[in-house]
Amino acid sequence: MKIDRRLLRVIILIGLATLLWLAITMGLIASTLEPAQRNLVVEQLAPRLLLIGLTWLFGLAAIGAALRWLFYRYATAPARLLEQTHVLLAAAKAAPMQHQGTKETKALAEAIFQLASQRDRLREDVATQISQANQNVQQEKNRLAALMAELTQSVVVCNLDGRILLYNNRARLQFKAMSRSPSLTGAAELIGIGRSIYSVFDRQLVTHALESIQQRLQRGAQSPSAQFVTSSQAGQLLRVQMAPVRLEGSQDNTLSGFVLMLDNVTRAFEDESRRNQMLHAHTQSCQSSLANMRSALLSMTDITNTEASSCVLTLREAIHNMEQRMAELDKQATLALKTRWPMEDMLGSDVLLVAQQNIQKHCQRDVALENVDATVWLRVDSYSLVQALVYLSARLVDEFEVRFLRLRLFAENGSAKLDLIWSGQVMSTETVMNWEMDSMQFGAQSSPLSVRDVVERHAGELTFARERVRHEAFFRFSLPLVGAQEQHEEVQLQQNGSRPEYYDFDLFKVSEQASALDDQPLRALTYTVFDTETTGLNPAEGDEIIQMGAVRIVNNKLLRHEHFEQLINPCRMIPAAGIPIHGITQDMVIGKPDITEVLPAFYAFAQDTVLVAHNAAFDMRFLQLKEASTGLVFQHPVLDTLLLSAVVHPNHETHNLEAIAARFHIEITGRHTALGDALVTAEVWLRMIPLLQAMGITTLRQARQAAQKTYYASLKY
Repeated sequence: MKIDRRLLRVIILIGLATLLWLAITMGLIASTLEPAQRNLVVEQLAPRLLLIGLTWLFGLAAIGAALRWLFYRYATAPARLLEQTHVLLAAAKAAPMQHQGTKETKALAEAIFQLASQRDRLREDVATQISQANQNVQQEKNRLAALMAELTQSVVVCNLDGRILLYNNRARLQFKAMSRSPSLTGAAELIGIGRSIYSVFDRQLVTHALESIQQRLQRGAQSPSAQFVTSSQAGQLLRVQMAPVRLEGSQDNTLSGFVLMLDNVTRAFEDESRRNQMLHAHTQSCQSSLANMRSALLSMTDITNTEASSCVLTLREAIHNMEQRMAELDKQATLALKTRWPMEDMLGSDVLLVAQQNIQKHCQRDVALENVDATVWLRVDSYSLVQALVYLSARLVDEFEVRFLRLRLFAENGSAKLDLIWSGQVMSTETVMNWEMDSMQFGAQSSPLSVRDVVERHAGELTFARERVRHEAFFRFSLPLVGAQEQHEEVQLQQNGSRPEYYDFDLFKVSEQASALDDQPLRALTYTVFDTETTGLNPAEGDEIIQMGAVRIVNNKLLRHEHFEQLINPCRMIPAAGIPIHGITQDMVIGKPDITEVLPAFYAFAQDTVLVAHNAAFDMRFLQLKEASTGLVFQHPVLDTLLLSAVVHPNHETHNLEAIAARFHIEITGRHTALGDALVTAEVWLRMIPLLQAMGITTLRQARQAAQKTYYASLKY
């Protein structure tokens, strides 16, 4: 049982005082005795010194127990009452304190509860009045939110720091599909209130579009917008339209955020290409049939019969007309394919990423990216350009058995240079010209476009060169760069719908650059509250994580709908002794992803947040042991509700999660499941914040320093 340090010091002082009293008493008695009497006393007491010592210890223990009871009942009762009063002040609604102390402190606790109940009634009255006063404001807010709800497009609203303020459900599904591992629970949480859009889109991409809008605003445009094309982690092409959100009341077109509308155009590209390819194949087939008919008719011309000759002439004329129509149809299909999509401003590295994935898929060869200039912007028809790269790669693999390809991108002399590099046999210039002029073929599929058509479409050049020192050769596409003065066409947006599922407009006031993270107020931070279930308690001896759960706190609000929950295959047997605790059996984890797949998803979920856990040292030790295998280092700031409970409630002996939840009157559901414990911990943390503030602990730095001074901070795992 834990003993207060102050009480322990008092008991030690009493023990030393009684020893000193015994020594002085025995010395005074001995001074009044004759030598023979002293010797006799010594002979009688010497064998009984152990008994005297034990009697002294038992007496001291009895005194200590009595003092402890008195100390707990009288000395610490006011301190406990003060802690319970702080909890009552921070709680949303007063609950009986169940205080244990003297009759006077119990009466005082009841009086405090009555005052708190009166406060609650006053709060309810004020809340009712505020609710009535805010109805009109809320209606306007809901109307604004309704515009973003059930659109056919994915809609995301961000502040200037890129923090997500609002999104609709279609955007949530779109972001899930964009993930590398959409089957993981956490993959759906790439998007979330307060999360950074830059975890999905390249910062330079968004910044470029914002600069374009601001330039047009400065020139007097009333409703400027921008658009760009980018690629997702899964290799999909996304067309993004951006519209500005202006600062209310601003006279100088100051922006407070931006709206992104996303369209996945990969399927549209593929469908249109497939239709054109089918049309092209059909015309080629018809032309082949017509050629056969022409050949047959030519053989009939040998007949001398006048009527047969007349029929031949008629058929020949009909076939000639049909050939002309089919040729015109093929020409129009080819022209439509050449102008299939307008040029888009696109980050060059995104084009190379899509090309890399497509070449690897069609050619079954490794493709490396090297010396890719991340600042190069291209104005391209990315689909036809990628087709040209895949076509050239396929011919290299089929005809020259090239085993390894590389892609390179850089800017030179005012244009972008995109190189397809390989090592292998020497190629003649005549072969290059034939490849350039032939219609592109992709296995059983074909396209009426040639590489030359693609190059001319981009007003560029294609050259072939060799690097004799390295025994390498490359095709070089010279492509136009996006000029700094060029602007996108304005896009008018039609919006309708109803109320969205997820939003928090207050985040418009949040600035990422306001101050360093350690000096930010606790209420202003974004938290990921997490928990793990494990096979055992010894991470260094082979125990593994079998479940992770997490929720997010943004703007001092618990977002229950934005959660992370995933069972994990530990790649080892789950001990039977732990199953009654966490309820996870071996069958439940069979076929589930292992920690190397789950941890990157959790890392993305927790990006740019403060980690919070109960007994965080235990959970963080498991994560630290996976740094080598996953390459992920969790350098997030960490707060521990176990340590901070000892800060806000130093006079309570128990700081386990159940005891803390009981003190805060938090209902526990799903105990010993990762997500259930994370939810309880999040509720606990939200109630701790005002208690810490009342103690003068208002920033992240102060909270971490206070936690490190507690006894529990010395425990190691």
